[in-house]
Amino acid sequence: MSSILFLCTGNAARSVMAGVALAHRRPDLSVETAGTLTVDGMPISWRTRAALDDVGLPWPKHASRQAGRAELHTADLVVALAPEHVQWVRREHPGVSARTATLIRLTTDLAPPTATAPLSQRVDALGLESVDLGSWEEVVDPGGGEVETFIECARIVVALVDRLAELL
Repeated sequence: MSSILFLCTGNAARSVMAGVALAHRRPDLSVETAGTLTVDGMPISWRTRAALDDVGLPWPKHASRQAGRAELHTADLVVALAPEHVQWVRREHPGVSARTATLIRLTTDLAPPTATAPLSQRVDALGLESVDLGSWEEVVDPGGGEVETFIECARIVVALVDRLAELL
């Protein structure tokens, strides 16, 4: 079983949406979420719940948590929601950089699965530890926005996760 860790800033919206979506579509994977700058123990907001309702996903039992060494170093793939999260991993946990990328980059660059190329090999081929990050890779944080902003974010995240689910 592959383990996937979704990473955003507060672990309250984007990573939660992505984690629920992938766990729903790929129950064969181990999916976790965490943040780079969290207030640990916070539940998801009513706006995140409304966004999940809109895209037909269940509300998770969730409490925000800071990404730690254990989660990062045991994940087969760390999926960031913005370039700043990849930069954080490169700075704070450089040993994980080779298997950390943004969700958008993975949906663009990860080769489809084959019988001869496992996920680890396809991720290694991307050279993620030294790839230049672009602003085009960001899923914009809905935090501070109205419920419509959260719903739009959830729709974007779910579409991207649907593609990632096929590629894993």
